[in-house]
Amino acid sequence: MRTSRNLGRKHAASEHGAPVNRALRAFLGFFAAPRVNIRRDYQKIRRRQRKLAAPLGSPSRATDYTVASSHGDHLIPIRVFHPKEQLRDEVLLFFHGGGWVTGGVESYTPTCSRMADLTGCTVVSVEYRLAPEHPFPAGLSDCYDVARTVMDQPHLVGTDNADNIVLVGDSSGGNLVAAVSLLRRKRGERAATRQILLYPVTYWNHRSLTSPFESVREHGEDYRLTNVEVQDYMALYVPNPAQRRDPLVAPLMAKDFTDQPSTLVLSAELDLLRDEGEAYGRALQQAGNMVRIHRVEEALHGFIALPWMARSVRDAYEQMNDFLGEERKGEQRDREEKP
Repeated sequence: MRTSRNLGRKHAASEHGAPVNRALRAFLGFFAAPRVNIRRDYQKIRRRQRKLAAPLGSPSRATDYTVASSHGDHLIPIRVFHPKEQLRDEVLLFFHGGGWVTGGVESYTPTCSRMADLTGCTVVSVEYRLAPEHPFPAGLSDCYDVARTVMDQPHLVGTDNADNIVLVGDSSGGNLVAAVSLLRRKRGERAATRQILLYPVTYWNHRSLTSPFESVREHGEDYRLTNVEVQDYMALYVPNPAQRRDPLVAPLMAKDFTDQPSTLVLSAELDLLRDEGEAYGRALQQAGNMVRIHRVEEALHGFIALPWMARSVRDAYEQMNDFLGEERKGEQRDREEKP
């Protein structure tokens, strides 16, 4: 059994159920995303994201490639970001957020470029197909195909060792990371050695009256993401309600959590997805996997896209770099101890 550690610590106010400071709530309200009808306006959101990203262009240290799908019917675009200074051998395979409906390589280019620089790792961002045009399991299939390709042929992304491939995703991208790892285990394939889940979606029910998670009731109607929006995203991604309990849609519904990658879960204190992400980390932990769970205090959903000087972003990258460094040391010790 691999050693299991939990470095997470709860904010004092959250532990005792006290509300977040009113002044802080008012301040954070300025950062709340405007409420939209996801089912009706998802195309407008995509256009807005492309418009905002267009002036930024692709950084000089990024290169675009494609990966063939397993069905051979389409190519999956990827963008490879190289850091200003290569400090690690790891390659971070990144699945973006956006509720499986919005987001993409272009809109996440600033985030991935910064991720490469702040970790010293090469980052590979995947342009998986989006719902509702391509509902479940299309996006998952694309992510799985890219993961399979780079793990089978790691030299394609600049490393000679599949152990250097680390799966990373935020929000719905974190959901896809967890699903890819579960699917690889289900198919008897070698798991990635490590995965980083940033405020992931891991459960199917986000209704305040029936959800088992208190964070849905605490933060389901404010700040960056609401429970109605999550449900709308889920409905576009998985139109059949009965299918939403599939572990590849809601990883917490899995019956077997063994043989999963060493995992870092980063949750956001003021996020309705907070509790389900942490619950997934505990489920992995209880199954004998090495897991770190860290709650980023006073952080909103989607904080990884904020400027690097934001406290939540600095905290997240401290945790990510520590996780990557400690895991590499642990793997080296394991090799040295083998006869």
